Amino acid sequence: MQRQGSIGGSAAIRLRATGIVLLVAHLLFVAWVTLRPRDVPWVMPTNLHPFDGIRADLRLGPQEAARRIGEGLALLAPLGVLLPLVHGRLRVSPLASLIRTVTAGALLSLAIELLQTGVPGQVADVDSLLLNTAGVALAHATVVPAARVWLRRRGERRVRAAVPQEEAAQGRAPRIPRVGVAP
Repeated sequence: MQRQGSIGGSAAIRLRATGIVLLVAHLLFVAWVTLRPRDVPWVMPTNLHPFDGIRADLRLGPQEAARRIGEGLALLAPLGVLLPLVHGRLRVSPLASLIRTVTAGALLSLAIELLQTGVPGQVADVDSLLLNTAGVALAHATVVPAARVWLRRRGERRVRAAVPQEEAAQGRAPRIPRVGVAP
């Protein structure tokens, strides 16, 4: 039995399976990038003051700031698309979907920052948490609503195209012309 508002059929199973594989691959990549030990002679202190690291990045110049802030935004941004894809629902409140996805992204980013405290050469940074969460929100807001609309329209076209074929297979019901009421 199909859930209300979910993608139907074997295409949905393939789409969700692809989403799961991509999600696992992305999480493995994120773990490799963020949790591997680094052999560095000196490490910046932990940043627990919001926006201090972003301000420091902005002081480095526009190119370096764009690179560093872009890296923070892009690290977990694919989760904004992959988590709803794995969930597989087409008819869901856009706000509820955004809140669920951003919350999951924020919790994952928080877990990464907490795990980094025990890794040599890695430092916890509250700005990374903020940028990662903002990246998830931006990716979700820009891609998911449009993708859901496209998939819903595509599914409706398939249903409309399939109905005449089903009627032809079963035989058409006789059409009786309406007769008006006599005076």
